[in-house]
Amino acid sequence: MFTGIVEETGAVERVKPGAKSIELTVRAKACGRGLKIGDSLAVNGCCLTVVKIKARGAFKLVRMDLLRETWKRTNLQFARAGSLVNLERPLEVGARLGGHFVTGHIDGTGRITRWERAGTDHVLEISAPPEVMRYVVFKGSITVDGISLTVAGVRKKSFLVWIIPHTYEATALRERSVGDAVNLEADILGKYVRQFVTGSRARAGT
Repeated sequence: MFTGIVEETGAVERVKPGAKSIELTVRAKACGRGLKIGDSLAVNGCCLTVVKIKARGAFKLVRMDLLRETWKRTNLQFARAGSLVNLERPLEVGARLGGHFVTGHIDGTGRITRWERAGTDHVLEISAPPEVMRYVVFKGSITVDGISLTVAGVRKKSFLVWIIPHTYEATALRERSVGDAVNLEADILGKYVRQFVTGSRARAGT
């Protein structure tokens, strides 16, 4: 379980396709401290399992294996050496919940359709698939590339969020542009409410 409060931006060290999985290695500093093999790490909001750790100066090279399903469902398929990724370690029991409950299970990818400066802030509009839009509500929470954000506007096929300067500087959003894919996870509370009210299973693609 995560909170959507990004701890640092790491950089992709290597992407290596294999017969059964894709090896993703990222450079981490803060998130590398105390990290052990078998631990979880959210990369652009996607919960992955650490399978190998190697020290390199002040950084740790952290390797994770992605299943083909994860590869196809997330924007990690577009990652290249040097790409910035948002990193967050799991929520510790008793720690402050600064964002909202985030599972690290990506519902789908959206596309940036608007990315404009508004004073010192930025306005970001994202087109999203129906399986995500059904849970998007005004002033509700949504996770974009692992970042807990508040929905500022809802349209038929897209939603808007405001990005404050700190979020822009502290996350990989600063290298995103119109047309880029972003990972989306809808609020898990909304999924449970929909299932209880409608009796249908809240699962992406259904």
